[in-house]
Amino acid sequence: MEEVAVPTLAPGRFDPVIGSSRARVFAGALASARKELDGRTFWHVNSTATGGGVAEILQSVLGYLRGAEISTRWLTIGGDDVFFTVTKRLHHMMHGKPGDGGELGAEERAVYEKVLDPEAESLRRLIGPGDVVVLHDPQTLGLAKAVKEAGAGVIWTCHVGTDAPNERSRQAWAFLRPYLHGTDRQVFSRAAYPWEGLDDAEVAVIPPCIDAFSPKNQDLSEEEVSAILDISAVIPGAGATGAAASFVREDGRMARVRSRAIMYELGPVPVDAPVVTEVSRWDRLKDHRGVMDGFVEYVRHTESHLILAGPAPAGVSDDPESADVLEELVGSWRSLPDGAKRRVHIACLPMDDVEQNAAMVNALQRRADVVIQKSLAEGFGLTVAEAMWKRRAVVGSRVGGIQDQIDDGVSGRLLDDPADLSSMGVIVGQLLDDPESRRRMGDAARQRVVDEYLAPRFLTRYLELASSLR
Repeated sequence: MEEVAVPTLAPGRFDPVIGSSRARVFAGALASARKELDGRTFWHVNSTATGGGVAEILQSVLGYLRGAEISTRWLTIGGDDVFFTVTKRLHHMMHGKPGDGGELGAEERAVYEKVLDPEAESLRRLIGPGDVVVLHDPQTLGLAKAVKEAGAGVIWTCHVGTDAPNERSRQAWAFLRPYLHGTDRQVFSRAAYPWEGLDDAEVAVIPPCIDAFSPKNQDLSEEEVSAILDISAVIPGAGATGAAASFVREDGRMARVRSRAIMYELGPVPVDAPVVTEVSRWDRLKDHRGVMDGFVEYVRHTESHLILAGPAPAGVSDDPESADVLEELVGSWRSLPDGAKRRVHIACLPMDDVEQNAAMVNALQRRADVVIQKSLAEGFGLTVAEAMWKRRAVVGSRVGGIQDQIDDGVSGRLLDDPADLSSMGVIVGQLLDDPESRRRMGDAARQRVVDEYLAPRFLTRYLELASSLR
C-alpha cells in the first residue's frame, strides 16, 4: 500500500468556466461536505498512480477537496504480474469480452486474495471509524470487508461494464459478488452497467470527469502546441517559431516538456499535414489496429497522416498486456506497403514524468483535425471528453460511455458498428473535407463537457454520496 501525494487546488478556479449558478452549487456542496465530514477522512484506493482513466481522474480532482479543507488521501495497492493478469481478465470479461480466455476459478480467487489480504491489513491500520473509503474497480473490491470492519463507510466504484450482459460478464460478476457484501454503496459510470440483482437503493450512477486545468486539458497557444510536439519528437520541426514547450504543473509551477517520444515511422509527420489521431492505452479493446487499417484503406486523403499514441508500457503497472499489444501493432505497421506506412505514425509517449506526458497528449489532441476513439468496448472513454473540451471533432464508437458523450452529428460522430472500417474512413474523410462542420461540432462538444463532465459536477455527486454514509 503506497500513498500518493494530493496537491491543494483552489475550487474557485472553475467559477468563470461553469458560470455563477453552477459555481454556487459547487461551493455549497463543498461547504456542506466539509461540515458533514469534519473529523473524518475521505479515502480513495486504486491500483496505480499513473496510466489509465482512474488514475487521471484522481490526479486531477482530489486536490479540489484538499483546497476546500476536506481531509482527503489517496492510496494505491501493490500487486504482481499474476494478480494483474487476473484483474485484466476481469476487466475484459466485465466488458463481455473473452480477454486472454483464461478461467476465473478457485486458483484465480486464491491469487486475488493472496495479494489483497496483506493490503487490507495495511489499510485497516490507516483508516479510522467514520472515514469514507472509495475503492475503485475490480482490483480493490476485495478490500471492502476489512474497511467495513474498521468502521468506515465503503463505496465501490466500477468504471467498466457492458450494455448487453452475457455469459462472460456474468462470470466476472459471480467472481466479484462475494466481496460486495462489505460495501455500502456501488457506483457505476453508466445507468446500463449495474449488475443484475443489486439493491437499487445502494446503487448510484456517476459519470467520470476531466479537469479543465490539468496539464492534459489546460489551454495551450498554437505556438506552445507546436513547440511541445517538436521537442517531444512527435512532429519534429513544428516549433519553428522558437516558442517554449511550456505548460503549467498541477502545483502551479511553470515547466517545459523535455522528454522525447519513441516514434515508429518511416519519416516525420509533415508540419502542415492534416492529422487524425487516437490517444489511449495499448489495449486490444481500443482497436488501434482497426483504426490503422481503416485509415489506410478508406481515408482517401493521401496528404493526411494518422498518429496512434499511447503511454510507454513500463509506466502502466496494472496492465500487463500493454507491451504485447504495442508490439503487435508495430508488427502490423511494419507489414504495410511503404506508401501506407509513411502515413501512419505510432507514438509511445514517455511516462517518467506524468505531467509532461499529459502535456504531450494535450498538444497532440489540439493539433489533430479529427480525433478517433474507435473502441470495441468502453467503460466511459475519458479521451473523448478530453478532445471535446479542446473543441475537436471526435469520431467514436457507439459503445459504452462514448455514446453518452457524443450527440451524433451535433457534438461529434458515432460509428454504429466499430468493426465497420469503411464507415469510419468515410466519416473521417467527410470531416477532413468540411472545416465548418468540424468547427461547429467542436463548439457543441466543448459546451457538452462544461455541462456534464467537469470536476465540480463529479465531486458534488460523490460528496453527497459520502455525506450520506454514517
